[in-house]
Amino acid sequence: MAELGTIAEGIVSGITKFGVFVDFGEGEKGLVHISELSYDYITDINEFIKKDDKVTVKVIKIDDNGKISLSIKQAQPKKTNTPQKQKSSPRPDSFDWSAKNDEEMSFEDRMSRFKSQSEEILRDNKRREMKRSGGYSRKGH
Repeated sequence: MAELGTIAEGIVSGITKFGVFVDFGEGEKGLVHISELSYDYITDINEFIKKDDKVTVKVIKIDDNGKISLSIKQAQPKKTNTPQKQKSSPRPDSFDWSAKNDEEMSFEDRMSRFKSQSEEILRDNKRREMKRSGGYSRKGH
């Protein structure tokens, strides 16, 4: 009998638009919801996994009716080395508040640096908003 939190090997026995069914031995089957397949966003399950694929699953829930919910992503360590899209401008959390030569910079220089970084972030936010709205202002101008 499957127990909550156990990790087991299984075979994909069926695929639906909302997840995959996995037979993980001793006649036990469970469902891996599409949100539990991968840490990455999946648009088409059939491009990610195929019937009869061998998978490692973790039992994450067993309801009162005995239905077993499984997770493939929780059975694996979370990916930390995925390449991230390079950002074109500094984000507020990346401000260099304590520059190496901060002692050498005057207060005016530090304020000037802060102002230029802030203005750049505001420009990028406006550009992103224009892209999202199709280039038209939401105010009708």
